[in-house]
Formats: sequence, C-alpha cells, structure tokens
Amino acid sequence: MEPRPYDAIVIGSGQGGTPLSIALAKAGLKTAIVERNHIGGTCVNVGCTPTKTMVASARVAYLSRRSADYGVDSGAVTVSMSAVRRRKQKIVESFRESGLKNIEKTQGLDLFEGEASFNGPKSLEVLSEKEAHLLTAQRIFINTGARPAEPRVPGLDTVPSLDSSSIMELETLPEHLLVMGGGYVGLEFGQMFCRFGCRVTIVHRGDHLLSREDPDVADEVARILREDGITVQLSSEAMRAKGNNSSISLTVRTNGKETILEGSHLLVAVGRRPNTDRLNLQSTGIEIDEEGFIKVNERLETNVAGIYALGDVKGGPAFTHISYDDFRIIRTNLIEGGHATTKGRLVPYTVFIDPQLGRIGMTETEARNHGFDIRVAKLPMSRIARAIETGETRGFMKAVVDVETKQILGCTILGIEGGELMAMFEIAMMAQLPYTILKEAIFAHPTLAESLNSLFMAVSP
Repeated sequence: MEPRPYDAIVIGSGQGGTPLSIALAKAGLKTAIVERNHIGGTCVNVGCTPTKTMVASARVAYLSRRSADYGVDSGAVTVSMSAVRRRKQKIVESFRESGLKNIEKTQGLDLFEGEASFNGPKSLEVLSEKEAHLLTAQRIFINTGARPAEPRVPGLDTVPSLDSSSIMELETLPEHLLVMGGGYVGLEFGQMFCRFGCRVTIVHRGDHLLSREDPDVADEVARILREDGITVQLSSEAMRAKGNNSSISLTVRTNGKETILEGSHLLVAVGRRPNTDRLNLQSTGIEIDEEGFIKVNERLETNVAGIYALGDVKGGPAFTHISYDDFRIIRTNLIEGGHATTKGRLVPYTVFIDPQLGRIGMTETEARNHGFDIRVAKLPMSRIARAIETGETRGFMKAVVDVETKQILGCTILGIEGGELMAMFEIAMMAQLPYTILKEAIFAHPTLAESLNSLFMAVSP
C-alpha cells in the first residue's frame, strides 16, 4: 500500500475525537479520522443518548403508576419494550447522522471506516471488509474509548449474559433481572427495568453502593431503590454462574454464606476496559497501565512525541463531558497556542437514577481525609417547597464548606433535578463565591434554586 500522508490522524469519533478532527481541519491541517463502528462513539451509540432516552421512558411509566397521587386516573400501565427500543434507536440515529454530516461537510477532513492498528509511532493501517489503507502523520490522537469489562466468575462465559449495550436491544421484558454491580450503570438499568415492570435484584461486592460517594449518600440511594421494589444485596460476591436461554443461576457469597439467585436475565455491570488491545501499541512504545489504559501527562501527551490520548481510553473519569474537555485542552494548546492542562479541573457528574444524584468537588469523606476544617450542611428534599409541590421529596442536599475561606469544597444533590441543581454549585465554585453569597441570594419562589438559602442556613458561622 502507498502511504497517505496527513498532518493529523484521529482514531475514534467519540465526543472528543469528532470535534477535535473538525477543529484541526478548520485550522488548516490535513486531517483523517478513523472509525470502526459508528460515528459518535460510546455516548451517542451505546451510552448517554440511548440510556437516558430509555430512562425517560421508564420515568413516564413510574409517574403513570403514581398518577393517583396527583388526583389523576390513568388506568392500567403497560410497557412495550419494542416501542421503547424504537424510540431510543430513532434518537440515536438522528444524533449519529448529525455527527456524520458535520464530518462530511468539513473541508480537509477525510473519514476512514475500519479498524486502526499502528505499525510504527507515526503510521497506521486501517482495515475494513472492503479495503485497506496506510496512513501517516506526525500527530496522532487516540480516542478509542472503552467497553464493558468481563469479570472472572466461573461459568460466566457459558451464560447468555447482558452488558450495558445488549440490554438496550431487548424486545421483551425480563421476568427477573439479576444485576451484577452497584455502580452507575447497574443502578440506572436496575431502576429502569424495575419501572418497566420486571423484578430486579442488584448484587454488589462493597458495603455500600456507589463507592465514590459518602456512606450516608450511598445508604439513601439503597433505601430509595428498595422503596421502588428492587432487592439490593450488599457485601455480596458472585462466585459461580450457570444457565441457559431461559434461566440464570448465580451463586452469591454474602458474609461467608452462599445462596443461589435465580433469574431470567443477567446484566454484568462491573466496570469498563480500554479499547487498546487491538491497536498494536507495542509498535509505538506507548506506555499503558496494568489495565491497558494509556498513560498521559496533564497535557494529554503520551510518552511518545506527537501521540496524544483523550477520553475514556486514558483512564480517569469516564464521562462524556470530560472527553469533550480533553478536546478543548488539545485545541487550546495545539491550535490556539495556549497552556491548558487537566490539573485541578472540576469533575461534575450525574447518576441518572430517579431522583438524580449530582455531585461536584469533594465528598465529606475526602475533605476530612485531606485535613480541611469543614462544616457540612444537609437539607432533606422533604423540606423544599418545590419538591413538596411536585410530589418528589425523596433524597437530600449536602454541601461541604471550608470554615476559614467559606469556599464550597463540594456538594451532593440526591433529589429531583439533582444534576441541574449541582451545576449551580459548580458555577459558584468556579467563580470562587463564598457560600454566604448563596445563603443570602434572592432566588425566585417557588423554585428548587431557593433551597440554597435554606441549605446554607444550616452552616454554623
């Protein structure tokens, strides 16, 4: 093959790779972007877009069943999984097509569909079923993302299990869904399918769900899920699996005692692994960690000059907005001549259970471990007028502030529109506003925002 020279090559069209390739091309660099599956990466195709679309369907079913609480008679509620899936797929395809159009209309940007593999630090082979290409560039950007991890549980490889992608393609509702893992993915799908109408059991190794959260937050999440009818088994490790297309048996050890859980379907949601194993990174000298994630510095540079990694493939927070910020860092440094880094950046995130869990900054545990002199403000959602009026009083708000500087170190909002409320705290933190400003601010009534007044009233002077 004759090599095709480029100024830059982007491997992967995720939420960092696509805008980066467009920005590079618009800056006058002859650029290639390589994608082996679908434009948009994990977020658009099997992540944020489809899951949150299905979460919305599940919430409608939940509210329909609660309609009598609001004085509305809606009758019996049924869910068509095929219709939910069609709605999800239609939205995914529209997002994907929009991304493809943006690539195609960008001058100086070529799209190659196929699997990329390095054959040296500055060259790639791109193979598809129809053709092969050899591409070269002085700058290469790896944005290949990650995929669901496969735990080493005896018998699991013989069981027809589901992952976060395949579960969204079900045409019929499971009778009893077993969920292995109590992280974001397991909880979102567990509650979703419970609301669709199936029995759900979540099995989690840790003493608390959501290992990054404070124990009081995790315990409240577990209480809410149990209130919804989900069985939550903590301190429980999957030991063995067996089954067929109609039933699954999962042997679980809880506090030294083994029990057997019987279900119709099994969702494995125990983390993700990087898509680096087929890139032939050995030919480049790029360093990876023991799990296969690419090592980068705070400017997203690998140890090999001219090669960068962004998004989930480099490890760290696996969120779409972090991938997009990675793009902004590279754009700032390589195109705009700036000096952006990942150092000290805030990492907001929302777990789309219902009520939502939004968090930014330090938890109470982290702040104490770092030696901060702190005060903790906590306010139940049941004391917020807007939450009461809408009938959404589950959860609470929690903020951690520094006694000396009065700065907000972090917050957790487990409540209605928790992600949106969390963003208000993030803006205050970015502006370095002391919490006292929010304590005395005027917010419209009745809104969720005015709860900030009440929350910070709980902070001692």
